Amino acid sequence: MTQNDILNMTYPSLDIARAEMKKMLNERQPNYSLPRPMYNDPLLFKVDIEEIFQKEWLFVGMTSEIPSKGDYFTVEIAQNPVLVVRAADGSVNAFHNTCRHRGSRICLEHRGKVANLVCPYHQWTYDTKGNLLFAGTEMGDEFDMQKHKLNQVHCKTAGGFIFICLGDEPPTSDFDEFLATLEEYMEPYDVENTKLAVESNMYEQANWKLVIENNRECYHCSGSHPELLNTLLEWDDTTDPRATPEFLNYCERLSSEWDAEGILHQHQSFGQRNRLVRMPLKEGTSVMTIDGSLGCQKMLGRIQNSNLGSLRILHLPNSWNHMQSDHFIVFRVLPISAQETLVTTKWFVHKDAIEGVDYDPENLRRVWDATNDQDRKLGEDNQRGINSLSYQPGPYSQTYEFGVIDFINWYCDRVEEKI
Repeated sequence: MTQNDILNMTYPSLDIARAEMKKMLNERQPNYSLPRPMYNDPLLFKVDIEEIFQKEWLFVGMTSEIPSKGDYFTVEIAQNPVLVVRAADGSVNAFHNTCRHRGSRICLEHRGKVANLVCPYHQWTYDTKGNLLFAGTEMGDEFDMQKHKLNQVHCKTAGGFIFICLGDEPPTSDFDEFLATLEEYMEPYDVENTKLAVESNMYEQANWKLVIENNRECYHCSGSHPELLNTLLEWDDTTDPRATPEFLNYCERLSSEWDAEGILHQHQSFGQRNRLVRMPLKEGTSVMTIDGSLGCQKMLGRIQNSNLGSLRILHLPNSWNHMQSDHFIVFRVLPISAQETLVTTKWFVHKDAIEGVDYDPENLRRVWDATNDQDRKLGEDNQRGINSLSYQPGPYSQTYEFGVIDFINWYCDRVEEKI
């Protein structure tokens, strides 16, 4: 726990924290930012973990990260280590990365390949479906191997995206409808035939909600993101209330090209939580590189038109993504503490693309490395200001920050119905 966490600790117990949180949610002013403790109090952060990150569907990675049987990657969600592995039958499975013997982590590396999952502590061995294969004769004749399988984590895939839920009963709502639409929109990219080109991990000293709030608006872009604005148009999507007639005409012209190629682009929303929409980039640019030119010479899937803009995919509480003609970028947000968040960015290219010939990793990542670092500083300064005793919730712009309002409303509704 950091010194800031200790100084900001407000509530003597989690039960009291929950009661105070419910009161704050009931009394919060619509279209305003949240009260100070909801951004920095360790016990209210624990409520976030229990009610959001341990119960909601979370984006964790892409299926092409584990292309063959035995390939795995690991992820830790608020002290819950999870492993995601490709089984022999090609299915993607997720398990708690915790041995059923004495609880040791089984897979210690971030990613790797195994024939079976072997605990390094006492060599208990599991297959990629989680079945216990070996526990040694020391356990005795009465030991029941069937009762000691790995504990499974709910896992669903669509369009190459992998989602997990740590809860006993994952929420349904319109999630399956979103997955079906995601599958359709991602079809042109053929994600199974892509590969991870480069990955970055950034630790931001700010509450996870501030990271998402910053992403959900471009109000700050013109003053903070010169590299990004070489190609990005500031409008959030075609429903943006600020959209000009010129922008809408530009969208319509490109839409006819996309329709001719069978590339889906219409805005699709599933509540405030999930959204897909294809948006053009600045005229004369193709992808989010520093000069707008292609970052990879091999196009993805069946795509032929380099001028596809970006298919923007939002999944609350922890991901936003940009799918482009030659490469795509996925972002994953995971909370570490009340005032620390891990932001992971991954760039994917065609699996046959050759580094140094078809693409340069430094060129792929230059724009978003700069943008991520700029957002990190903005978020950290935001956190420090909120920590002040003088902080009071402030108003969001319903024109420029409607995406933030949607996120905060979603978050408040989800937490309030559970506590």
